[in-house]
Amino acid sequence: MSNALARWWDSDVAYSFRSSPTAIVAALVGLVCVFCAVFAPWVAPHNPLDLTTLELSDARLPPFWMEGGSSKYWLGTDDQGRDILSALMYGARISLVVGLASVLLSVLVGVGLGLIAGFRGGWVDGFLMRVCDVMLSFPAILIALLVAGVARAKFPDAGTSVAFGVLIIAIALTGWVQYARTVRGSTMVERGKEYVQAARVTGVAPWRIMLKHVLPNVMGPVMVLATIQVATAIITEATLSFLGVGVPPTSPSLGTLIRVGNDYLFSGEWWITIFPGVMLVLIALSVNLLGDWLRDALNPRLR
Repeated sequence: MSNALARWWDSDVAYSFRSSPTAIVAALVGLVCVFCAVFAPWVAPHNPLDLTTLELSDARLPPFWMEGGSSKYWLGTDDQGRDILSALMYGARISLVVGLASVLLSVLVGVGLGLIAGFRGGWVDGFLMRVCDVMLSFPAILIALLVAGVARAKFPDAGTSVAFGVLIIAIALTGWVQYARTVRGSTMVERGKEYVQAARVTGVAPWRIMLKHVLPNVMGPVMVLATIQVATAIITEATLSFLGVGVPPTSPSLGTLIRVGNDYLFSGEWWITIFPGVMLVLIALSVNLLGDWLRDALNPRLR
């Protein structure tokens, strides 16, 4: 394991990371956000999901450095008396889970269909690409709103886990198209190369050629796209939650916190919406900067 780590540390990608201050800062910010989200039950000073610990008398308290603030709530409280700092940690947890799960589902569907379309060609390629064209003709947020709205109408009494599943599917339904088109183009280039032709001559099954020979060589652009799409998925989740069709109101996702704080923004309680917004921007910006670095690191022409 140590030898593998040492080889990676001496690789071009690791050197590119070490020589990029932007990538290092973005990685540190991302790691802090992920750490606070994953270990929220132990790091957060309060549990915003435990309704028995909420005190309505502490609602809309300002941050501790402002007049009327309390050292018990560093970033103030929302309209229900929830600690903003703790809600941010739990909210980032929800946003990251939804974002990563939806991107993973999009990658599985998009890479699989793109690989089949590019390798098989013919009517299979034509049919799948027309499906992609139809999906691209609709705004992504509109499809997500439609799926989430229909699911809520069909299952009005669904639990939190079902709501999360619907949200993940709604975001993934619009995200797989880019992976399919990217992999399809790369596969069409790879299938004409000598190593693929040699595998065909030796009698290797087509599915084995796709998975063992072609797939590893088309995953570079997919990794870059997936990194950037994580930020897009997180913003989409926040948008849906802001519009009221995302996670349940009792779950303090970043979009829900921004929506709640928006009602109090012009009445002086700016911290309820500003801090969740800053947290959302930090997560999305760090992921996008890492995606830009990864694109440059994996493409020698851009170095």
